[in-house]
Amino acid sequence: MSPSGDYYEILGLERDATPAQIKSAYRQAALKYHPDRNPGDREAEEKFKKASEAYSVLGDPAKRDQYDRFGTVGGAGEGGIPWNSGLFDDFSDLLGGLFGFGDLFGGGGRRRSGPQRGADLRYDLELTLEEAFEGIQREITLPKEEPCSDCGGSGSRSGQRLTCSACRGRGTVATRQGFFTVSRTCPQCGGEGEIVQDPCSSCRGSGRSRSQKKLKVRIPAGVDDGMRLRISGEGDAGEKSGPSGDLYLFISVREHSFFKREGDDLYCTVPLSFPQAALGTDLVIKTFEGEQSLSIPALTEGGSRFRLSGKGMPRLGRKGRGDIYVEVVLKSPKKLSKQEKNLYSELLELEKEREEKKSGFFRKVFDTIADGR
Repeated sequence: MSPSGDYYEILGLERDATPAQIKSAYRQAALKYHPDRNPGDREAEEKFKKASEAYSVLGDPAKRDQYDRFGTVGGAGEGGIPWNSGLFDDFSDLLGGLFGFGDLFGGGGRRRSGPQRGADLRYDLELTLEEAFEGIQREITLPKEEPCSDCGGSGSRSGQRLTCSACRGRGTVATRQGFFTVSRTCPQCGGEGEIVQDPCSSCRGSGRSRSQKKLKVRIPAGVDDGMRLRISGEGDAGEKSGPSGDLYLFISVREHSFFKREGDDLYCTVPLSFPQAALGTDLVIKTFEGEQSLSIPALTEGGSRFRLSGKGMPRLGRKGRGDIYVEVVLKSPKKLSKQEKNLYSELLELEKEREEKKSGFFRKVFDTIADGR
């Protein structure tokens, strides 16, 4: 987690937000909280700084990947948003947003032509602790956008997209008004820069179709609750033959009936009877690798803890395993037979005799000291 809060929450986004959605969310926040619009408002200034910090990470694919994997990223927010980051397409876009000159400078509604990266997808995957220990291969069914099989992702029946003759592929047309040259979205291609004259009937010219894809995913041994795994290229297909997004698997591990996990170590409690604790005994602990013998020494007290080295969870991405810690608790019998009552009575009498001898011994010691005085 970042020191300033969750970057997605700051921008009001879901974790599978597309780059375009991230850019749009930051634009809105920047325009709303910009210091020029809120002079002297420290709260707005702080929100503007947080939004800029969030975008400096989420707007950078490498930093966003690190943040999604580990919840933090080095150097987050350092230097703010570079002017050439592509967030504001030009000076007029920024002025138009801040001071209401969008129509004059042609800002707002302009789309970029060319291939567009597909959206990232999220899939929540629940595992048992045993599955997390072993690592598994699981087949999932994933609803996603894929390249249209009929047109090969071009959106055209012939597979060709023609450059727009009105804007020559730029997506905008310019007209001169007095001292200004005004740029507007091309009305002929809608800002795409290309025209499909024979749109594919299957995808209606979009080049993508919605489908249910079956995918086999490999979950490595040692994954923990809350981890995210990225599968590159298994997100939505890109527009206009652009690259596909990524798939993020969000791992949740169900609680186990016997073991409690803390990092790579496992903890459990085992009951002992009074005779077992007094005389010592051998226990059999069922681990994920089979039964393991554990020797309990005589005169063991309740709450004592014993370790089974190297029998815990695999260390993800590293060699070795954690440990299993076994805590013993003394259990009282719920019912006693006549013979058991007699035996416990004898033990109680022996305990009394031992305490009396102790007290008698210390009394003699004190009497000796007193006489010596």
